[in-house]
Amino acid sequence: MSGERTWTAALLVIGDEILSGRTQDKNVAQVATWLNEQGIRLAEVRIVPDEIARIADSVNALRATHDYLFTTGGIGPTHDDITVDAMAEAFRVPVIVHPDARKILEEYYRDRPGGLTEARLRMARVPEGAELIVNAASGAPGVRMGNVHILAGVPYIAAAMLEALTGKLEGGRPVVSVTVGARAPESDVADLLRETEAANPGVAIGSYPFFRDGRYGANFVIRSEDGELARRTGNQLASRLREAGYDPVDGGI
Repeated sequence: MSGERTWTAALLVIGDEILSGRTQDKNVAQVATWLNEQGIRLAEVRIVPDEIARIADSVNALRATHDYLFTTGGIGPTHDDITVDAMAEAFRVPVIVHPDARKILEEYYRDRPGGLTEARLRMARVPEGAELIVNAASGAPGVRMGNVHILAGVPYIAAAMLEALTGKLEGGRPVVSVTVGARAPESDVADLLRETEAANPGVAIGSYPFFRDGRYGANFVIRSEDGELARRTGNQLASRLREAGYDPVDGGI
């Protein structure tokens, strides 16, 4: 187990609307969940404004320190959708209209009002040398450039692009999570958690407090690439909590 490679990814969330609070990001959770299913850990998330230099600098920093980089946002038809331009800046290549992307958009907009306008054609622009990511939700494809995967910011479209990538990235084993909830203040069981984790190499235990029905408690999440070890540790933790006088509860939050 300890000798196995851990594959990591970073997520770069792009958009002034996220930083302003106008739009609540929903992609972090779905990208993290999808990555875990591929055996890849989401190790870092960064949010940047719609500024080409800031995006390009972040792309170069993150793609160099992780196996994969995913970006969300900024690949639509409007003037402020500048992710492709920033990606070209990062890779020091020109922006081109991808012929296959153009064909996809021509077909998608053939019978729709307005057809393929110049604004819509912007969604066929890619950094030179890029590959396309299929988008079954809305036609306009995502973009893959080396280890960088450029996804839409709209969550259901990003999900469709992730689905197209399922099983196509090299990764390790998915992390299995087991949750034990208890009406136990974190401070009262901190030593118990530390001892349980130390007694089970290969697991990590996180503590997440909640308040429900007028009472405090916490969910203790056991994570491991070894599913049986995670489940065994969860049972052990539940037993120790009972012995300490804290009855486990289901679904603390």
